[in-house]
Amino acid sequence: MKRSRLGAAWSALALLSACGGGGEGSLSSGGVVTPTPTPTPTPTPTPTQTAGCSLRERQDWAAAQLNEWYLFPETLPTWFDPTPYGSVEDYVDALTATARAQGRDRYFTYLTSIEEEEAYYNAGSSAGYGFRLGLTSDGALYVTEAFEGGPALAAGIDRGTQIVALGTSSGTLQTVASLLASGDTDALNAALGDSAAGTRRVMQIRDASGTRNVTVTMADFALQPVSSRYGAKIIEDNGRRVGYLNLRTFINTADPQLRTAFANFRQQGVTDFVVDLRYNGGGLISIAQLMGDLMGANRAPSEVFTKISFRPSKAENNEIGYFDPQPQSVAPTRVAFIGTGGTASASEMVINGFVPYLRSNMALVGSNTYGKPVGQIALDKPACDDRLRVIALAVQNAAGNADYYNGLASTVPNSCQAYDDISYPLGDPRESSTRQALDFLAGRSCTPITGTARSANARTTRALRALGSERQLLTPAKPTPAQREVPGLF
Repeated sequence: MKRSRLGAAWSALALLSACGGGGEGSLSSGGVVTPTPTPTPTPTPTPTQTAGCSLRERQDWAAAQLNEWYLFPETLPTWFDPTPYGSVEDYVDALTATARAQGRDRYFTYLTSIEEEEAYYNAGSSAGYGFRLGLTSDGALYVTEAFEGGPALAAGIDRGTQIVALGTSSGTLQTVASLLASGDTDALNAALGDSAAGTRRVMQIRDASGTRNVTVTMADFALQPVSSRYGAKIIEDNGRRVGYLNLRTFINTADPQLRTAFANFRQQGVTDFVVDLRYNGGGLISIAQLMGDLMGANRAPSEVFTKISFRPSKAENNEIGYFDPQPQSVAPTRVAFIGTGGTASASEMVINGFVPYLRSNMALVGSNTYGKPVGQIALDKPACDDRLRVIALAVQNAAGNADYYNGLASTVPNSCQAYDDISYPLGDPRESSTRQALDFLAGRSCTPITGTARSANARTTRALRALGSERQLLTPAKPTPAQREVPGLF
């Protein structure tokens, strides 16, 4: 393996979450290790179609990328007739079916839009209501988080709000229960509308102020990786000072926000931390590496944070990522990571990376994580705005652990079961997972996490992201790049 810090050359590699439609993952543009796009001729537009962008040409291109880069080449069919498949996405799903049946590619390989993904990874840009939705097992729909700058929060909708009914007007309201009864989550997703600025819905909501109708219109907004309300703060807990960080997603704009947060923790002399990744579906490896560096003031540049390996034919791209302490870095004594089934990919990489160093001084609090020790590269066909996210790399920590397809609960030194209590704000010491994290840091005992976090892989269940036993994050069948990395986002 090459011996270097994962930096600019890896800025486009991603560890993404798995959800809906075509899989999961992400990666922004930028000098990647030479997973370069297959060259295509300069397109000559026609009145009906860009040259090189017929369905068959796009399908053949996708198959060629998989044959060259896929982490599990032995699972690919020698040849598979694309004719019966009406989209590139369906053909890719068919080609990766064997690895999926083996639990190694749970729709992690998928087709997305270059333009939309670049907008999200570089600036957090997304069109939506600006909230995250969770569905209980008995069919109640709740807002688990509302984002600053989004229309929902401006309309008075925040964490803990129940959405009772949806409609295009007050006269067309349908209850969530009736929508689920008529068409399961597909009907609910349709009622919420397409992710496009200008989509308008009347929502009957219920919160501490009672039941009322509000009108919310989707708009373009920039999702902040670290909340300005509760994303980074010092919690005073019975005379102890604990640093609390909630990171929503690993995108480029997280860099300055993380540096600011850790600079304050360092200035305050904090050594115990709660790192809340409960809804974080993943993102860029470069930001995950930065997270490790910011928590590695006491780590030597010779110590390994993570190892990345490709298939044998692409082994020249293998890398070892070493700790690179920054001016803002802290030296944690004890860390409680809050996770759920919505915690995936880059989030798991960070947690797993600290196991060899923190050992018994760290814990996973909440419920089991998703289980995704592999990552994607981005392969582009620019003329068609096609970006194929291909599972091409595996991730392991300094101790060699890369086997957490069933989540991290059984591999971390300690785990503490807790639930996601939406009756309190994130980071509130009264909230169950936050409280349990603080208790672990204080040396109190807890009940270990048991069971796996994810549900079956059938298309009928992929619309829900596991969040634990009580609530699941809703995801559309065809998620946008932002919805892949921010499970539950609408």
